[in-house]
Amino acid sequence: MALGAMVVAQVASGLQARPITLTSVVVLLLALTAVAFAAAAHSPGRALGAFAGAVLLGYAAEWVGIRTGFPFGEYRYTDVLWPQLGGVPVIVALAWGGMGLAAHAVARAIAPGRPVATAALGALALTAWDLFLDPQMLRLGLWVWAHPGPYREVPLSNFAGWLAVSFLMMLLVGRLLPDARRDGRGLVVLYTVMAVMETIGFAAVFDPPDPLVAISGGISMGLFAALAWRRRWPR
Repeated sequence: MALGAMVVAQVASGLQARPITLTSVVVLLLALTAVAFAAAAHSPGRALGAFAGAVLLGYAAEWVGIRTGFPFGEYRYTDVLWPQLGGVPVIVALAWGGMGLAAHAVARAIAPGRPVATAALGALALTAWDLFLDPQMLRLGLWVWAHPGPYREVPLSNFAGWLAVSFLMMLLVGRLLPDARRDGRGLVVLYTVMAVMETIGFAAVFDPPDPLVAISGGISMGLFAALAWRRRWPR
């Protein structure tokens, strides 16, 4: 139910010129859906613990990042997203948590029983999402880079930082959700839905469309989703 509501909110946000409120709604529904699917595969306590751990790690990385420029590069959040804690919008930390759980499930489906490989693949899968996220949020004026880079003004240091933080996040989630035999297909569905929605949004819904982001993000996220679905799920 939350997944369906997230899709509706995502579509509605793509049709508006300044969908700030709906953007926050999408992230809240993303987080709720991720926790619900993780709880179904593991337990409510473990799901909430893993989500909280990912949220806190993501928040810590952002808090350090806006003060030091490490590990993403020099940037700052504008006053558009509220509430903020220490200059970091709360909704940003929730997004780290929701997609962190989804990316980990995708990686675990591809490389079950191999924690380091899962962490590496999960880091790549989560960073693939940022190929969509950063260009979209820059369009909305939610944050500003001190030194714009080559990918829709996003510096390459950002993606290096995402890989590093995401790798740590995947290791953490793997420790908090240790049973690799659990069926995480719900979270893989969530990751797949996000890939499809973002690709359609940049290809045909957003004004103006952005084929470069649609192709690069769609191929990157789509590859991990396809690899996850090719695996035989445990019974």
